[in-house]
Amino acid sequence: MNAIQAENLSKTFRDFWRRPRVEAVRSISFAIPSGQVFGLLGPNGSGKSTTIKMILGLLFPSAGKLEVLGASPRSTVAKRRIGYLPEESYLYPHLTPLETLHFYARLFRLPAADARERIAQLLEMVGLTHARNRPIGEFSKGMARRIGLAQALLNDPDLVILDEPTAGLDPQGTRQVKNLILALAARGKTVLLSSHLLADVEDVCQQVAILFNGRILAHGTLDSLLTQKDKTTLTFPTPADPVTLRKVLDAARAALGAAPDLDHPRQALEPYFLQVIQQASQDQSASASGALPAAPLASFLRE
Repeated sequence: MNAIQAENLSKTFRDFWRRPRVEAVRSISFAIPSGQVFGLLGPNGSGKSTTIKMILGLLFPSAGKLEVLGASPRSTVAKRRIGYLPEESYLYPHLTPLETLHFYARLFRLPAADARERIAQLLEMVGLTHARNRPIGEFSKGMARRIGLAQALLNDPDLVILDEPTAGLDPQGTRQVKNLILALAARGKTVLLSSHLLADVEDVCQQVAILFNGRILAHGTLDSLLTQKDKTTLTFPTPADPVTLRKVLDAARAALGAAPDLDHPRQALEPYFLQVIQQASQDQSASASGALPAAPLASFLRE
């Protein structure tokens, strides 16, 4: 079953006289299977935000067909099963994280006991339990972003739409959000991710669609789009004797008819950074003023 199904979806914005002004989305078709992480990519003005707003039912398509969780995007039943993190987290600065999440829990009409339990789990999950009574206006952008993420998961959604979820987060928080996305998908939830940080997309998405000027230019799995089948990478331990390495290269040149590229593999900066921070965190005894390392996925999201 597909969580989202779009067929020849279009959106044209018109002026006061109903004349076509901007064709924001031009007859795009895609499907997002349930339980997958799908990346919606493209430069600014490519139609990503318009597509997301149509999925949320905030904009009506000009043409085409769109189903969300087997229903119309306008369906209130479908909306109850959606969690949304917008690109900018608009939070009341004078409210605390506890007050903010309780406010949204009332909008979702959650029973008071369920709300208290879920909020406690979510604050622990995003590493802000210690700051639950501080006004959000005192938070950094990254800490406020974590509250926005907790709000998006408060109703235990089947479809999670994340627009630039790692904006403002430090590398540790970014890794935690990516781990969270993978954990949600592993438990059968569908995640639609829009981000300009392509390395993050590559870490978590099974499929992507690349938009430009309102059209889909490329669509498919990352393996099908990125694998260079005309090249092969071979990794082996560096010989202690330079003569041995020269023999290996000479043999490869003789067999292939061309000299292979030679370089040492390098680990990515992100895992190295996280390793350094983790070691420092274990040695630090002072109380934290910012966000703490996130806890595992909230238990109500695992059920």
